[in-house]
Amino acid sequence: MRLVALLLLLAACTLQAQNVARPGRFHVEHPTLLNLGFEWALDGDANRNSTVEVRFRKVGTTAWRPGLPLLRIGGERVFRDRELMNYIVPHGFAGSIFNLEPATSYECEFTLADPDGVTGQATQRVTVSTRTEPQPYAAGRVLHVYPPDHEGPRQEPAFIGLKAAYYGEGRGDWTAVRMKKVQPGDTILVHAGLYRPERLNYVDPLSAPFTGSWSLSLKGTAEKPITIKGAGDGEAIFDGAGNARLFEVMATHHHIFEGLTFRNTEVAIFAGEKDVMGAVALTVRNCRFEDIGVGVWTENADSRDFFISDNLFLGREDQMRLIGWNQVGSRAAGIYPSHQLRSFFAVKVYGPGHIIAHNSIAYFHDAICISTYGPPDADPERRASSIDIYNNDIHLSNDDFIESDGGAHNIRVFQNRGVNAAHNGYSAQPMFGGPVYFIRNILYHVPAGGAFKFSASPAGILAYHNTLIGEQTAREPYSNTHFRNNLFMGKDTPDRGVMTWANGTANYSTDYNGFRPNRNVAKQYNWLAPGTPFTSFASLAAFQKATGQEAHGVELDFDIFESLAPPDPTRRYHVYHSMDLNFHLKSASKAIDAGQLLPTINDGFTGKAPDLGALEYNQKDPHYGPRWITWKPFYR
Repeated sequence: MRLVALLLLLAACTLQAQNVARPGRFHVEHPTLLNLGFEWALDGDANRNSTVEVRFRKVGTTAWRPGLPLLRIGGERVFRDRELMNYIVPHGFAGSIFNLEPATSYECEFTLADPDGVTGQATQRVTVSTRTEPQPYAAGRVLHVYPPDHEGPRQEPAFIGLKAAYYGEGRGDWTAVRMKKVQPGDTILVHAGLYRPERLNYVDPLSAPFTGSWSLSLKGTAEKPITIKGAGDGEAIFDGAGNARLFEVMATHHHIFEGLTFRNTEVAIFAGEKDVMGAVALTVRNCRFEDIGVGVWTENADSRDFFISDNLFLGREDQMRLIGWNQVGSRAAGIYPSHQLRSFFAVKVYGPGHIIAHNSIAYFHDAICISTYGPPDADPERRASSIDIYNNDIHLSNDDFIESDGGAHNIRVFQNRGVNAAHNGYSAQPMFGGPVYFIRNILYHVPAGGAFKFSASPAGILAYHNTLIGEQTAREPYSNTHFRNNLFMGKDTPDRGVMTWANGTANYSTDYNGFRPNRNVAKQYNWLAPGTPFTSFASLAAFQKATGQEAHGVELDFDIFESLAPPDPTRRYHVYHSMDLNFHLKSASKAIDAGQLLPTINDGFTGKAPDLGALEYNQKDPHYGPRWITWKPFYR
């Protein structure tokens, strides 16, 4: 008996030791203009009952504010058999502090607690500053660039074409000679006109022979960036004449492209090849992209801190009908029946610290993507982390609006508006631990797929305050996913329920969401959790009773909106326009005051509690798209 008791005691002690939380490395991710991201490694806590509370304050103030708690991550398996990809998320916590002020320092405090005990440093306090928007160096030289056919006076120093100002003169074989390079802090003003390389001309006056591309490789600094900017005397157009890449900038540091037009090329700005090299602190602002296959693109993990803002991207895909990439009856591409790609995506990035904000994007396969890339590097400085994608206005994607696919930690997708996507709205295929935050996004007309695409077993998804006019259909298991304050509005798609949860692990939650069930559908709410088969429920009440989830969830209808009708499910190819859609909630509707308080996400709510969906009643709308566009969306 004594031996049995001793063995039981040893087992209990072993279990207790496994459950004790042992904090490891604390990592501060790259700050953005508005948000901060953090990761905290962890051992122990086998029963996953530890928590990390967050509070913060501006440096120099005394009052602390609560933030969202960090998300407990680790142990989830992210896999896809086709690519032989298999990744186990390391244990720890990750999360963000939202809605901060640019160029401001904050004290941030993190407190780890565990009922089973904590061994090691249970509190971390760090001071971190948010970023400032990159600006040209005011005291640098100003160089003036003109097109070959320019007539009239010129400001000095004057150059014909960009290459002459950036590297120095040189044509034909002499283009490789770089005797007069631009210096950190210099601004190159590109005057109005057409810059279209004569790529088969041996002495091309723009010095881009044979490829018709400009390869830039110099290094600015944070204080003294190299700026290439429209002079403001008319449109400065870089035309690729149908070439493969217009600008290749993957060796650059701290370059600003501003107020320019890029057109007639497959890839306008290529900024990083996987396993080769990536650009650092690339800014592309207030530019126009048209007749392009890709806008801005990097696949490299060493790319970091891009600022892609207030641009207009216009692709080549069909403007009058919505045609998906695996459309039955369309031209075959590979093993899939599909249309042939004419424009792939507007922006794709990898690496930490990127900001993609206030862009208008139309007529691409996808609008904004993180590179799917594969399992992240062990070095936290070489992961897709702390990336902000917000206030973008997206019209007509032949696949998805925004793909966070390949992200590791603190991917923040918020306040975007997407109308017309042939397949899915917002994607995490996969997410390597997370969290990826989907917050206050709007979605309308996704005829083939679902509101969210959670495929390839993503882990770590937080969906808050989204207005989704479309069903959630994903049936592939995903893990560590939590839904709050969303509106899932079924559009009466035949034989499809309004909501599907497919939980691959026991770490999940869903509550305070609003659902508009589809008419004449019996399997309305579909549920998968470990140890249970896929189960369907005809009503929210039946789902609540069986699962214990959505205790505060509500069923509602389109009368919650001031004036909004669902897309017609029989008009799959139809194109809707955001200027015709009103997503505002009606006063006293069931969505008003029906949400849960989420610190830093909905602190400024009106009424008794936050409202459901993306737009709080009686508050100013977000500005979607470029801030220099002051009228309503123009896609017609």
